[in-house]
Amino acid sequence: MSSVSSVPVSLAPGQTSRLRVVFVGHVDHGKSTLIGRIFFDTNSLPDGKVEQIQKACAEEGMDFEYAFLLDALLEEQEQNITIDTTQIQFKTAKRPYVIIDAPGHKEFLKNMITGAASADAAVLLIAANEGVQEQSRRHGYLLSLLGIKQVVVAVNKMDLVGYSQEIFDAVQTEYLAFLARIGVEARAFVPISARNGVNVAGRTPEVGAPNPMLWYTGPTVLEMLDTFEPPAPLVAMPLRLPIQDVYRFDDRRLLVGRIESGTLKVGDALVFSPNNKTSVVASIENWSGPHRSQALAGESVAITLKEQIFVQRGHIASHEETAPIESNRFKARLFWMGKRPLTVGQTYKLKLATQELDAEVVSVERVIDASTLETVTGERPFINRNDVAEVTLQTRGALVMDNHDRNPFMGRFVIVDERQVAGGGIIHGGVYSDRTKVKSANIYWSEGNVLPRNRTLRNGHRGAVVWLTGLSGSGKSTIARQIERELFNAGRQVYVLDGDNIRHGLNSNLGFAPEDRVENIRRVAEVATLMADAGLIVVTAFISPYLQDRRRAREIVLEGGHEFAEIYVDAPLAVCEARDVKGLYKRARAGEIEEFTGISAPYEAPENPELRVQTELLTLEESVSAVLEYVVPRVRAVSEDDIAI
Repeated sequence: MSSVSSVPVSLAPGQTSRLRVVFVGHVDHGKSTLIGRIFFDTNSLPDGKVEQIQKACAEEGMDFEYAFLLDALLEEQEQNITIDTTQIQFKTAKRPYVIIDAPGHKEFLKNMITGAASADAAVLLIAANEGVQEQSRRHGYLLSLLGIKQVVVAVNKMDLVGYSQEIFDAVQTEYLAFLARIGVEARAFVPISARNGVNVAGRTPEVGAPNPMLWYTGPTVLEMLDTFEPPAPLVAMPLRLPIQDVYRFDDRRLLVGRIESGTLKVGDALVFSPNNKTSVVASIENWSGPHRSQALAGESVAITLKEQIFVQRGHIASHEETAPIESNRFKARLFWMGKRPLTVGQTYKLKLATQELDAEVVSVERVIDASTLETVTGERPFINRNDVAEVTLQTRGALVMDNHDRNPFMGRFVIVDERQVAGGGIIHGGVYSDRTKVKSANIYWSEGNVLPRNRTLRNGHRGAVVWLTGLSGSGKSTIARQIERELFNAGRQVYVLDGDNIRHGLNSNLGFAPEDRVENIRRVAEVATLMADAGLIVVTAFISPYLQDRRRAREIVLEGGHEFAEIYVDAPLAVCEARDVKGLYKRARAGEIEEFTGISAPYEAPENPELRVQTELLTLEESVSAVLEYVVPRVRAVSEDDIAI
């Protein structure tokens, strides 16, 4: 399908970058008419376009409509709905714009999401004669999920209600209340008549014409757009270079990819995620001609490194001080357009940049029903077509990503079901870590001759870390030892890292003050990662009371390229005190032990663990079985083809 072309808009030296504005609204609220009017009033149409449409209308015996300026196909006019996302350009005296005309009809919600995902701002239309409709609320919610903060609401067709201020005020009051509930703040409500050109580019379509809405003294639609802030230039954002492929040329290894954001220079120290290996850019190659000293966002490049490290397709290069997030578990706002419902527990293919990983839906926290727009909270095992939801996803292996509000390209992903793109989402709430702390520039990771795939093939399973957390007396160590016995008897390479044992040696110099607990868990995570690198399934049994510490432990393990599973061994404090095998709670109550978790120090329960085991309700055998049922399928190597090289 083709879209209507407009006059090409080029950027003059020093001119502000284009602002991408998505126009959304109910199917009959006049969106195409408004866009057509904007292009007409700003003289942004190709020569002869208006005359061409007027002639076509005359031949068909139809009245001229500004919406026809955007109707790319005759069938679209017959349906009287916009069925594809159209992107066209115009400019004001201040700057150029790209208008994204997103469909308003429910059946084309997928196209609306696709268009809005790349927008910097939005114009949302509501017809004054019909008021706030189902689609008006749905589109407002979708804009909020996409993180679009710059929104203007245009109340159209004011001519059909006699330019009534009372009706405009009623629409504004109702929709303001709705936007407040979903956390969106409209920059302005503008009463307009797109057909008659009132409050679009000017107060009236012609200078000196009577103004039917003297009661409104705010900005026009175009004046409001000119107040919006432009996006940050891609070159000013942190470096993100997804590796597309690695080529050998002569005796060199060329890493090839497109710079999605930031600037790359010869001599830059890069970190490659998720393997967390570092090296320095030796050259930026040209296929012909001299080498370059730097490359910018939007350019495809081939680079060589001074130190040869293991890099493959899907790795993301960045500067260490602005490295992306690495995790196999994250929260996302998801839009589902698949033929089948998205189901909790099912595995799908997730694609982000050049990364492709199997992903499982762990939980669905909130769903906005596509038909009623009702919010469904609490546990729900599926997402229907055209629903939007807040979910937790878990990937096999570490996913390199950004929060969408920091870097939209690395904060968007798609989900493939039955070999078709069936959904997409944006990432939020991820925590960035500082990879530059306490690290010498002269320390390099040493690669052995025995690769992880060799160990996996021999053992029949991948290395992994199973992290048991919970109060003292909840049953962590007991469960860990039994898991170790079961896995060992099944022929797996497994070892338990117990909290007390670690503090006898490696961490004997640490106390129990908050800062000592932080360092204790960091060291444990590093040791567990090395053991997983050796091919072992490592079971840790640590109170690890702080959310941030467990989150960092996850990042350390994932940076090493291994599976991480947080298991919450959950038992009420009263039950743990009643067990009190070591008599620690009694001593803590007596004031003999300071900073004791659950008594004089806090325990921050996991917000979304891979598994929760309630030992007050389950027997030891049931608890162990639940953990094994979760862990074993995720570390199994079915065949050599399963193993990433």
